Amino acid sequence: MTLMTKPAKAAADLKVVDNKSPDPKEKRLPRDERRAQLLAAALEAFTQSGYHAASMDEIAVRASVSKPVLYQHFPSKLELYLAVLDTHIDSLVFAIQKAIASTSDNSKRVRSTIQAYFDFIDDKSGAFRLLFESDMNVEPQVRERLNRMTYDCAAAVSAVISIDTGLSKESSMLLAIGIIGTAQITARHWLDRDGISSKEEAVAFVSNLIWRGISGFPRQS
Repeated sequence: MTLMTKPAKAAADLKVVDNKSPDPKEKRLPRDERRAQLLAAALEAFTQSGYHAASMDEIAVRASVSKPVLYQHFPSKLELYLAVLDTHIDSLVFAIQKAIASTSDNSKRVRSTIQAYFDFIDDKSGAFRLLFESDMNVEPQVRERLNRMTYDCAAAVSAVISIDTGLSKESSMLLAIGIIGTAQITARHWLDRDGISSKEEAVAFVSNLIWRGISGFPRQS
């Protein structure tokens, strides 16, 4: 039996570890695909560990890339976080705009808007936690994005209210903020209650509540 010296054994062990390490050269992806992969890994890390506990090392491992590759795309953890945030803010704003544009029937618009919020918050990715529950909202760049998200969602609702009722821009925006705020908070409450009612039932309840209120403002002829 041949005995392996300690230096040789250490080198062999290191070789085994290195063989298991991700080699980004083995799986070259187009830049857009790699970026999407990194954002998905970062979302998992940030939603599960929180911004401060999540590390760039952890995110690189989740994405199966080397740390230098991660830094080539995102020079800092904050820039990566902001990129993840932008992606899901844009997704929510688009969903709200699409819901409002889907019909000219305002009662159906209300339901579609509430449905969009519930679907977003019910998504298994947990992206809503970055938008509505993260302690990073004290960071100025994060706060600016979250304010923009609220404004863009409310603006889509406000435009319809203003056109249909003739209310001023300020009054229409106030009502719109009330609608999207109600949608967001009730959807989060429903999720936290672990589906005490079905999503369809919850959407119907909240839609009826909001529609009974907003329909009290008569349409201008």
